[in-house]
Amino acid sequence: MFASLTPEQWRTPSLCGGWTVREVAAHLLAPLESRLTWPRVLLSVLRYRGDLDRYVDEQTREWARRPTDELVAGLRRGAGTQMDVPFVGPYGPMTDTCIHLRDAARPLGLDVNPPPRSWRAALDFLVSKTGARAFFPAARLTGLRLTATDQDWAGGEGTEVCGPSEALALAITGRPVALADLEGPGVDVLSSRITA
Repeated sequence: MFASLTPEQWRTPSLCGGWTVREVAAHLLAPLESRLTWPRVLLSVLRYRGDLDRYVDEQTREWARRPTDELVAGLRRGAGTQMDVPFVGPYGPMTDTCIHLRDAARPLGLDVNPPPRSWRAALDFLVSKTGARAFFPAARLTGLRLTATDQDWAGGEGTEVCGPSEALALAITGRPVALADLEGPGVDVLSSRITA
């Protein structure tokens, strides 16, 4: 997808606040080529005094200054790589990739989407304690039952929120644009927790 984009598309705002499509691509590439290890992660935590959001944002903006063809080549090189990142294991990066692909593709009107089996693994991870800790406030899903309408998947207990796997994952991780694709009495609750 990234290889086919025009310069204007690379500058399009993504679903990630403050990042363009270019920054999303750079964010996907950085961990592939940074070789995240426990010592490097711990040094980053110390250097940024625990503010990992600031670390990720600064790292992403630095990588985004690379030429477009270098970003694309790096993403191609790393496409088959399975990462096992400290704190989140292998499902953290996989989930991050699914979500960020849509963060870039949705604003461009592109129907580039991971397959249902990838969304299943991402949703399983997001409703786990590790996923909640890594991607959003744990209380966001309290009292909600999430049900995918495009595959046999459900998670959580409580008021129902139904919709496509992609929309569920995007909404869970704080993308309000996905709420329009969801149904059920729990949508208003999820919406209030995202926008709070």
